Amino acid sequence: MSLISNTMLSLERGLNASSMQQQAISNNIANIDTPNYKARRVDFQSALTDAQAKLDAYRTDERHVPFSSGGREPLMKRDTDTAFNHNGNNVDLDHEMAMMANNQIYYNAVAERLNGQFSSLKTAIRGGN
Repeated sequence: MSLISNTMLSLERGLNASSMQQQAISNNIANIDTPNYKARRVDFQSALTDAQAKLDAYRTDERHVPFSSGGREPLMKRDTDTAFNHNGNNVDLDHEMAMMANNQIYYNAVAERLNGQFSSLKTAIRGGN
């Protein structure tokens, strides 16, 4: 039996994905005045679709949702579909700041849940004290 559960591994992936998103947003903001810079986006949807296609779990009841902790990392893609500024740069500061706030909320929620997992593990190691 492993001390690190699938839940902890999934939460770790969530933190890694959120960190990757933060890096992309920070790079976009840092390059807001760079001519012809195209905003980068983290593509979670393709990673989710790929993971869902590979779901294979044993279900004891048809009403149970299959789950797999496997999957691939999200990809960082360049947004080439829009041109926001006259210099070919498509970074919108308001949009980036909103995405950053949303990502921060997500990161905090996942970190809090992971902290709860570690607290449960700590309690089990201490024998319930």
